[in-house]
Amino acid sequence: MEDYRVVLVGCGGISRAWVNAAQEYAGLKFVGLVDVNPQQARQLQTEFHLEDASIGADLGEMLAATGANMVFDCTIPKAHATVTIEALQRGCHVLGEKPMAENMTQANKMLAAAQQSGKTYAVMQNRRYLDPIVRFRELLRSQAIGVLTTINADFYLGAHFGGFRDAMEHVLLLDMAIHSFDQARYLSGADPLSVYCHEWNPSGSWYRHGASAMAIFEMSNGVVFNYRGSWCAEGLNTSWECAWRAVGEKGTALWDGHDSINAECVVGTEGFIREQQFAPIPDTPKLAHVGHAGVMYDVLDSVKSGRTPQTICTDNIKSLAMVHAAIESATTGKKMMIEFDNEHGL
Repeated sequence: MEDYRVVLVGCGGISRAWVNAAQEYAGLKFVGLVDVNPQQARQLQTEFHLEDASIGADLGEMLAATGANMVFDCTIPKAHATVTIEALQRGCHVLGEKPMAENMTQANKMLAAAQQSGKTYAVMQNRRYLDPIVRFRELLRSQAIGVLTTINADFYLGAHFGGFRDAMEHVLLLDMAIHSFDQARYLSGADPLSVYCHEWNPSGSWYRHGASAMAIFEMSNGVVFNYRGSWCAEGLNTSWECAWRAVGEKGTALWDGHDSINAECVVGTEGFIREQQFAPIPDTPKLAHVGHAGVMYDVLDSVKSGRTPQTICTDNIKSLAMVHAAIESATTGKKMMIEFDNEHGL
């Protein structure tokens, strides 16, 4: 039996990662592919042998024709609010691409639509569903390095996308930093209180605007989160998951964003530099599904069981708030406070 009859909206490059991940879920069937360019939908249909999926350019018509109960939103950020709200109002659950919305006004409308519909709306934050980040979080939660005080993330890649990103305003903060900011919340167990951010477009950048940024966040548990990033940094690239340094009261832990995790804690009580030793890295069970598939399994199984998925919109809006507060800080040159109402959004 089909638990989910899915319409996928937006058949560009990222949709392939979604369709690949969805093939791991036995109770899912694609019944519709929607794109403003039907040729893109046909290419996706052919590539993945989705012959039973109808093709169209209008989401509302497709939902009415197919009886879908789930929408995968792989559109560009500008379209997320329109797609999500229509799908929710038509009785579908939604799993959408990041970032949740282009601005907080749209995000709050989406959150309200989800709450009014009684349907699940969650966001594709696939960085939470990787074995190394789970292991790194468990290391921090064990307090092997003491109470966490500081967490730093470095993101440096020379990413040549072409397409809409090249002309996008605040391209690093809006389109990519949402992952790093959400990771910081996941690792620290804290929510943002304030941010000061500087954004610029370095000489030689192939982007039109804002390919580099640095941001300092104050978090709710007293942790300071520092982000340094660039999408036009050639050479010695970090992983897509960032390179992380976490500092606690008794030591420091490093994660390179790949598979290397190390921690060292102080054991001596005398001397200018106290004696230190490596801290054990906890073993964690391997995730059954990782990345995009991990998010999908969590969301789809949550809908069936009635529990709340990790990346539900009411939580993910806090990560989005970090993005837009950072953009506002970079634009105004001022430190921005981030206030959140758990019931009504920002």
